Amino acid sequence: MNTYPFFTPEEKREFFSAYHALVSKLSSCLEKDDVPKMKALMRRVVALDCYGRDHNGINGLLRNIRTAVIATSDIGLKRTPVIALLLYRPVYKKVIGLEEVNEAFGDDVTLIINRLLKTSDLYARNTAINSENFHHLLFSFAEDVRVILVMIADRLCMMRMGKQIQSDRERIRLATEVSYLYAPLAHRLGLYKIKSELEDLSLKYIDPKQYDFIKNKLNETKRSRDAYIAEFIKPISERLEAAGLKCEIKGRTKSIYSINSKMKKQQTGFEGIYDLFAIRVILDSQPERERSECWQTFSIITDMYQPNPHRMRDWLSVPKNNGYESLHITVLGPGNRWVEVQIRTRRMDGIAERGLAAHWKYKGVKTERGLDEFMNGVRALLETQNANPIDMMRDFRMDLYQDEIYVFTPTGELIKLAKGATVLDFAFAIHSKLGSKCVSGKVNGRNVSIRHVLNNGDSVEIVTSPQQKPKQDWLAFVTTSKARTKIRQALREEAAKAAEYARELLQRRFKNRKIDVDDALFMRYIKKKGFKTVTDFYLEIAEERLDINSVIEEYLDMERREKDTTEHAETRSAEQFTAIPQTDKSVARDELVIDRHLTGIDYKLAKCCNPIFGDEIFGFVSTQGIKIHRRECPNATEMFSRFGYRILPARWNSEGGGGGYGITLRVIGHDDIGIVTNISSIISKDSEMTLRSIHVDSVDGLFQGDITVMVRNTLTMDRLIKKIREVKGVKQVMRLHRTSL
Repeated sequence: MNTYPFFTPEEKREFFSAYHALVSKLSSCLEKDDVPKMKALMRRVVALDCYGRDHNGINGLLRNIRTAVIATSDIGLKRTPVIALLLYRPVYKKVIGLEEVNEAFGDDVTLIINRLLKTSDLYARNTAINSENFHHLLFSFAEDVRVILVMIADRLCMMRMGKQIQSDRERIRLATEVSYLYAPLAHRLGLYKIKSELEDLSLKYIDPKQYDFIKNKLNETKRSRDAYIAEFIKPISERLEAAGLKCEIKGRTKSIYSINSKMKKQQTGFEGIYDLFAIRVILDSQPERERSECWQTFSIITDMYQPNPHRMRDWLSVPKNNGYESLHITVLGPGNRWVEVQIRTRRMDGIAERGLAAHWKYKGVKTERGLDEFMNGVRALLETQNANPIDMMRDFRMDLYQDEIYVFTPTGELIKLAKGATVLDFAFAIHSKLGSKCVSGKVNGRNVSIRHVLNNGDSVEIVTSPQQKPKQDWLAFVTTSKARTKIRQALREEAAKAAEYARELLQRRFKNRKIDVDDALFMRYIKKKGFKTVTDFYLEIAEERLDINSVIEEYLDMERREKDTTEHAETRSAEQFTAIPQTDKSVARDELVIDRHLTGIDYKLAKCCNPIFGDEIFGFVSTQGIKIHRRECPNATEMFSRFGYRILPARWNSEGGGGGYGITLRVIGHDDIGIVTNISSIISKDSEMTLRSIHVDSVDGLFQGDITVMVRNTLTMDRLIKKIREVKGVKQVMRLHRTSL
């Protein structure tokens, strides 16, 4: 096993150099006795080996001093968070107590250390960093933006020391965490330099081959690229100055990470990146001349260089919803190289860089409105010229998610819930089956009821029972819409099962008493009883609020009364009665012409597709004679491909059908008794159609009915379908191939 001195000579030189730079940087904000107190504590802590090397051989004190330098130089943190950063590890290892820190350096330093300890506890739970909810919980635990800034500084320090991490797996885990969480946070805070470095370093460790490839490509042409940007900018600057436009022109090459992202998104090679070079023209314009001078600049640049019309973005005429204003064009510069040019005024640039439309936002990164506003305020403070801007944020608490809580599953996964959510809400958030079987829970190892209200950061385990079922009273205490929806759905499913059981029971009773039920009459009976849906009727039977024997007797009584009414109705004459022939017999010989000119040939209408007068048809010579099929028959393809020699052309011989043809329509709609009544009424009022049968089912709030009707031809059928589709509650009408006659 390797043994190391506390400091190697190189580390010792680096430490004291960093220490003096740190003290010098903080000199204006340190209190009188801060330095001697820190020295005394450091000597004591080092003597107790609190800052010893970790498993990678990294010196803990050197890591802390490097992080502190980043926090002060690159971020601008001052006394309080830096002292907290240096003392966090001794407190975490219980070498010194918070009381001693509080006595020496005050409440605010103690508070920051406490919040660092809370975030450390969050990491100790092995929570999935790539969870979409992790950064929410991180903010909630940190409570103070200075804690987040310290963590960003620490991750940058560790990424710079990445080569010292011996395990590839650990290095990749750190790089993934930085890429997913800390680089976007740095971007939100306006720490663009840190954000770019974090992204580049994460790519370097996650995909070293791609990183080296892009880096080498950039290094190969750095001198020529810089010269190219200068060559591109010079004539533009001269032309704009000649036109009387005052401006600043910035040229840059995109970061390695950004180039790699574009290569992936555009699925192209390095040479295929349009905007490898980016130029920003920032005009010093008066408010009333902003747009006109932007368009004047646009005209000058596009006169000089050929624009790509597909790559123009005009957020000047119509700004983005987030307030972003700019003109983006991509032009073909010298040597046929594409360059992106952004044209905006100083005011627009300020909004884009510091206001509602920060760069990360208009690139499409998802965010929350509250976080946007908070981060913009923090960025403004970071850029304030006051001597001590960071300490102004001591009361800048991050109450961003006061309406939300984040709790852990037993495996460390984070779940977001509304504030006030219960154990049962949590169970349904995981899975509807888990919620349906939930009987209690364990919160932080303690047994609680399903009504227990959860707090931020709770660890929750669900206890289930196979006998448990959702109950109506659950709706009174759950708070999340998902739980309410799933409970109602489960209750409906239970109701549907009960209704189906009641329906089958009633059918058996009818069958046992040898009663043939008329579906249309039975629907009228249910409606007369006052039920809006078939399901409601059967639920009354299932829950024994409606006696099944009484239902049968009432139905029979209604059937007798309607029969008596029919028998006493006016008798029709023979001339008024039209017989409807059966479709399985031969149709009148003059209705069809087979094989262009043949009439008087016996044939039958095929039952597999049930053709009616007006359908496109063909004849097929079978062992039972000629059968007439629809062109849309489900068997037509096979008959034509395998038995083409048996196919005979056929057509209808006259304008209208001489007899009646049976069709079956399937109607799907909302479970409403009125649908059946309205459809029956439509059919009974039309002299060219007759209702033969109706079969109705109701499943989970949906009505499905198969209605068999005798019609004269396809015109009559189409008219009927159109009328049924207009009935309120009907969702779908389709013609079935087979007919239930």
